[in-house]
Amino acid sequence: MIEDFIHLHVHTEYSLLDGFSRIDKLIKRVKELNMQAVAITDHGCMFGVIDFYKKAKKEGIKPIIGCEVYTASRSLRDKDPKLDKYQGHLVLLAKDMTGYKNLIKLVSTGYVEGFYYKPRVDFEELQKHSEGIIALSACLGGDVQQSLLNRNYEKAKRIALKLNKIFGQDNFYLELQDHGLKEQREVNLSLIKLSEETGIPLVATNDVHYVNKEDSKTHDILLCIQTGKILQDEHRMKFETDEFYLKSKEEMYDLFSYTQSALENTVKIAQRCNVEFDFNQIHLPKYEVPNGFTPSSYLRKLCMDGLKERFENPSDEIIKRLNYELDVIENMGYVEYFLIVWDFINFAKENNIMVGPGRGSAAGSIVAYSLKITDIDPIKYGLIFERFLNPERVSMPDCKYIA
Repeated sequence: MIEDFIHLHVHTEYSLLDGFSRIDKLIKRVKELNMQAVAITDHGCMFGVIDFYKKAKKEGIKPIIGCEVYTASRSLRDKDPKLDKYQGHLVLLAKDMTGYKNLIKLVSTGYVEGFYYKPRVDFEELQKHSEGIIALSACLGGDVQQSLLNRNYEKAKRIALKLNKIFGQDNFYLELQDHGLKEQREVNLSLIKLSEETGIPLVATNDVHYVNKEDSKTHDILLCIQTGKILQDEHRMKFETDEFYLKSKEEMYDLFSYTQSALENTVKIAQRCNVEFDFNQIHLPKYEVPNGFTPSSYLRKLCMDGLKERFENPSDEIIKRLNYELDVIENMGYVEYFLIVWDFINFAKENNIMVGPGRGSAAGSIVAYSLKITDIDPIKYGLIFERFLNPERVSMPDCKYIA
């Protein structure tokens, strides 16, 4: 009997020059196949998450938020061309908002600190940000699978046990795939053995890079663009089969009829992944202020220091105007917003990066002028703060006006 099946390993158009699953087309096909959920696991990035989430929700499909991260050969900070050029793969799925935030942190760290050919993370970073995440061992590029391909079963077992310890029992799965490749079938036998020995569960996936089987030819052209090759080049990188498409439940059950639990686990994992975004709420990063300050007191200090630079002897009227604006900013919850904008404008000016004098309604704020976000004196020109921000209009200050 064919039960439900959920695709947990899917590359959209945001896996740049590697994924040809356009989100609209992907969601439409998932709905046609009568699947209740689908994951997004783009390579090293989360650029498509919000677009994917909104379109899946609109069609009544449960969106599962994830990423296929690259793992460093050693530490993410090691960048030796002989030792660190090649990376492993690991699929990460967010169970909840804690997992989503950890996933964001991992992906950001991969770009900011670990980038070397690809944005990479390491086991230490995974350990720090494992809460709320379910991990799958990925494709043949995964660290476990690579060890098995190299005939090093004990190393594969050590890595699997380490990942299982990092994420916790039932939060790490050994991933079975079958795209008609001899290597996959050999590795799958070892993964099943590994699962029996360690108790780490199995999960069956299809490494989806395009929606329909016939899309494989277009995907092949994308790979040529990515690698700077032509289709006629016999030695270029290419997928050996045309099986990397969004398969139906029936096709997946035919492929993995020998391991029903691995198929059923796709549904169990999907049920545990419940990230919900609230687009009606403002989400600002937390701004770290120096010891002894709150965000509000630090903003006031910066403004008073800046006011004394802007005005040699600020009058009571000017100080009153500053305090009024700060009261409005505090009451509307935008203190950290101003600190963040001040931080990057200040950094730009200190590093000789060109910044304009400010434009639009932001020029009416003496707070922005004191912080040197803008360079137009609102007092001299009689500019009105309320055009920029006022309690009657509850909306974010427009960043373009500031920058």
